[in-house]
Amino acid sequence: MTLWKWEAEGKAKGVIVLVHNAYEHHRRYVWLIQKFRSDGFHVVAGDLPGHGKESVEVHAEAFKDYRRFIKKMIRSGLDDNLPVFLFGHGLGATFLLRLLQMERIECAGVICTSPWLHLEHHPPIRAKMFTKWSQSMTLDHEITPELLSRNPDFLEQFAEDPLYVSIVTGGWYRELQTLMKSVMQPDLIIQDVPLLLHTGEADQITNIDYTRKWAFAQNLSELQLKRWKDVEHDIIQAPEQEGVYLYTHSFINNVLHSLGYIIE
Repeated sequence: MTLWKWEAEGKAKGVIVLVHNAYEHHRRYVWLIQKFRSDGFHVVAGDLPGHGKESVEVHAEAFKDYRRFIKKMIRSGLDDNLPVFLFGHGLGATFLLRLLQMERIECAGVICTSPWLHLEHHPPIRAKMFTKWSQSMTLDHEITPELLSRNPDFLEQFAEDPLYVSIVTGGWYRELQTLMKSVMQPDLIIQDVPLLLHTGEADQITNIDYTRKWAFAQNLSELQLKRWKDVEHDIIQAPEQEGVYLYTHSFINNVLHSLGYIIE
């Protein structure tokens, strides 16, 4: 499990720790990484266990291994003694929210896009039934590129991505369900840090109403919730990605300003 750190262009004013979604890999975020670098941020990213160059035919990784790797990325981000912002998408966002429930994480703010808190898109019913009896039986979550974005450039580039694997074991899918239920517990709230949540109104993977309800229940000192009209699950890969980035960049600069940093 390798992580990478891209240096900011010019003087750095912060660090972004980027956690990708299930089934994919960090190379899908090349555009976003470059945007952050050009605006003065180091970026730490890597492929979660079983993903990317270490991609497996069937995901059966233990979720604790994902958490260990994410904490390793956060520690790397803290090495520069700069404000650290956590950026998570999909399941990556869910892992960040769970960490903020369970531990005190040193960070200036958190940005989440389409967190997996309540799924609308499930594996076939018959496959889900079999997982009740078999930890090792495989099922395909069947999240296709067309469900993720309507961006033609994205669809062309990743339509046949050999590193995208949505086949999982019954045990993996059951652990996913447990994670989402844990985050949604009404008696648990996350650490009080500035939080920006992006959701897409055309998201067919998650139920964004659950995300909105969860967010308001956190009673955070600073919360921004942005719903993007006609945008699917992969918000940063949407045709509106420039607007999404500008909204995110403004949030980060506002947090830095509140911490006493002079933003040029």
